[in-house]
Amino acid sequence: MFRGSSASVFLGVDVGTGSARAGIFDQKGKLLGSASSPIQIWKEKDCIEQSSTDIWHAVCAAVKSACSLANVAPEDVASLGFAATCSLVAVDADGSPVSVSWTGDTRRNIIVWMDHRAVDQAERINASNSPVLQYCGGGVSPEMQAPKLLWVKENLQESWSMVCRWMDLSDCLCTTVCKWTYLGHAHMEQWKESDSRDMEACGWDNVFWEEIGLGDLVEGNCAKIGRSVAFPGHPLGSGLTATTAKASNLVVLKVFLRWYCLSLLCDKLYRIQDTMQSSFIGAFSTMCELGLLPGTPVGTPLIDAHAGGVGVMESIPDGEFKADLPDEEAICHRMVLVCGTSTCHMAVSKNKLFVPGVWGPFWSAMVPEFWLTEGGQSATGALLDYVTENHVAAPLLSKRASSQSISIYELLNKMLLSMSHEKNSPFLSALTQDIHVLPDFHGNRSPMADPKSKGVIYGLTLDTSEKHLALLYLATIQGIAYGTRHIVEHCNAHGHKIDTLLACGGLAKNSIYIQEHANIVGKSLLPAIMPLQLLPSSDASPFASYCAGCPIILPRENEPVLLGAAVLGAVAGKKFPGVRDAMKALNAAGKVVNPSSDPRVKKYHDAKYQIFRSLYEQQLSHRSTMAEALR
Repeated sequence: MFRGSSASVFLGVDVGTGSARAGIFDQKGKLLGSASSPIQIWKEKDCIEQSSTDIWHAVCAAVKSACSLANVAPEDVASLGFAATCSLVAVDADGSPVSVSWTGDTRRNIIVWMDHRAVDQAERINASNSPVLQYCGGGVSPEMQAPKLLWVKENLQESWSMVCRWMDLSDCLCTTVCKWTYLGHAHMEQWKESDSRDMEACGWDNVFWEEIGLGDLVEGNCAKIGRSVAFPGHPLGSGLTATTAKASNLVVLKVFLRWYCLSLLCDKLYRIQDTMQSSFIGAFSTMCELGLLPGTPVGTPLIDAHAGGVGVMESIPDGEFKADLPDEEAICHRMVLVCGTSTCHMAVSKNKLFVPGVWGPFWSAMVPEFWLTEGGQSATGALLDYVTENHVAAPLLSKRASSQSISIYELLNKMLLSMSHEKNSPFLSALTQDIHVLPDFHGNRSPMADPKSKGVIYGLTLDTSEKHLALLYLATIQGIAYGTRHIVEHCNAHGHKIDTLLACGGLAKNSIYIQEHANIVGKSLLPAIMPLQLLPSSDASPFASYCAGCPIILPRENEPVLLGAAVLGAVAGKKFPGVRDAMKALNAAGKVVNPSSDPRVKKYHDAKYQIFRSLYEQQLSHRSTMAEALR
């Protein structure tokens, strides 16, 4: 049975760090049902790994459950779109997993995005001063693929020789651009061509790969990393097919090859040798696993954060947010925060803007024909979990929260409101006047681009009470928000005009987390790279060109990453002319969180922000002192 013309819902799948999720959306972008399935993760110091086989099983379970919960039959699904983390997948010539682990465990064939094993390799790559690096904020991060590939080559030679294909988990162009040093703007002249999804990969810089010691990746027309490209939302072949994929000189990996897991839904077209025909598995059994029909259109995917941007960036309420500015300029005033295990900060511009320490500019990596700037914090949700779970009061609080059928964070939020009232605090944020947190527990991705930066908690005492945990939790939220303010200021100092934030992800559902961000993140044009001693003092009110706070728009739907993935499928299914059209039709605004109008709140956060900035400056000084002592 093939998909019928009456198909009316869009299916989006997102593979995050801890689970695979699927969501069903109607033609107005309303979520009809969603489901998730956990995925396994191995963590050993800086090495963090996953299994593509395990992820595929989780994807199938999530898709089936979501369709069941939404009461959607296979013939109702109009299209399918995918998003996934930018983790690195390794498979051999037969499509079997190749271990990327010290243990040799072949299940562990994925280096997870947040893995930091390749810090040394990243430093050496950055020392090359290749012109490619200017499109990565001036240097690659150990979270990007090039240093991870170099690490495998230098440390796991047997695995390196076995790998036939290296892929991102979603294997999409935008991830190639962002994490592989692929220069997507090399295709600008071909963007309008009708067959633009079949463009040859003219964005690779072969000299760069050779200079950093990975010249073997460009052999055979870049066979191991792909040669041709597609843009987000372009249809992959004829969609899901019930026939065995026929290998040819140029094959789209679009047939849900079980052993390619999500990377099978790629936007890159690979040159596959005829000798690999036998490795292609018929797609029909895979379709049965998904519970979908052959012929269902599949869109070229995005990494999860960028799919979140697609799912929320046009969620603008009528009125002041849409007044005056032309449409193409208005979108350039927005930044999307995708707040989960980590937080990604994404802004677009019509002209390429180079922001030191911030990834990009990447052309058409998220919104077609716009340049993407991507800042980030490597640990936000993960940091709140760490700080909370490692406090001695956590077990008792967890039990109490469970007895009330709420999360520990909802309980902590209630406690903070009560504490503010009991202490007659002028405002809730003032509870942390003696506690300051630098949230770089997993390095600083942006704007310092310092993977060696360490977290700092200033103001610890012997207090182990539940109230102390609540204060530490609030101070950590504030530290994360100061980091976002730093990124926004830094981007604006280098040409962006960000004055509105849109937030999505798990942390966006936390009322105190979002309110603190609204109060702290200002519409600032102050250079964030200004030396600390030149920053205006906390008594200077207000800062020059600094506005008190920034409104944060939340989307109507709670699953914008899934919606973004669904948008990609809907475009592939020709339900909309393009990605931007689909965004405007399916995105919808929910609550708008405005900053506090109390000038005392602004003055307080200005003071704490100075301390936040000083904690990193002091760390650099201390690092230099100790390095000198050990010479």
